[in-house]
Amino acid sequence: MSKIKSKIESLLFISAKPMSVKQLSDLLGKKVDEVKRAGNELVEDYKKDQKGIQIIKNGSKFQMVSSPENAKIIQEFIKDETTGELSRPSLETLTIIAYRGPISKAELNQIRGVNCALILRNLLLRGLIEAKNIKPKEGEEELSLNTLYSVTFDFIRYLGINDVKELPDFEKLNRTSVIEEILDDEDKKIMNPAIT
Repeated sequence: MSKIKSKIESLLFISAKPMSVKQLSDLLGKKVDEVKRAGNELVEDYKKDQKGIQIIKNGSKFQMVSSPENAKIIQEFIKDETTGELSRPSLETLTIIAYRGPISKAELNQIRGVNCALILRNLLLRGLIEAKNIKPKEGEEELSLNTLYSVTFDFIRYLGINDVKELPDFEKLNRTSVIEEILDDEDKKIMNPAIT
């Protein structure tokens, strides 16, 4: 049971939204009852240990959230994070979304080579990007439900353009391989400042 709990915990940690028992069951290849029992145990484990993170349950869905006791400090952090300057990783992610959107989290992770979940959350909170759920095609399971990210009208308005296609070199950078090559070149420059 502890291995299932560990896997559920990891999935809830990386998920930006609640996960249903059915989703978890399908991902883990375990019976629904077994996953439900492990999820309920995790909820109790986190309550008992009074951690800064909790797992909550709403109907048949579980989600990892911050502890209500820490709400004030979390609000301060989010306020700072949503009003301060964007970090380089946030700017890179936003640029990729602007040039390649709508784009999935999996594609973003692949292009950047890191998990972009926290960056996406930050950009969503700032109102710079929006998420749209795409329904699975007929015959596909709900697990194939995908979220696609694109820039918002506020982002476009802030830049003073009418359409993302007005971004510099949009046609060139909109192609699949070009952004990946640019990011690879930038990473090489960071690792070896002698490269110009």
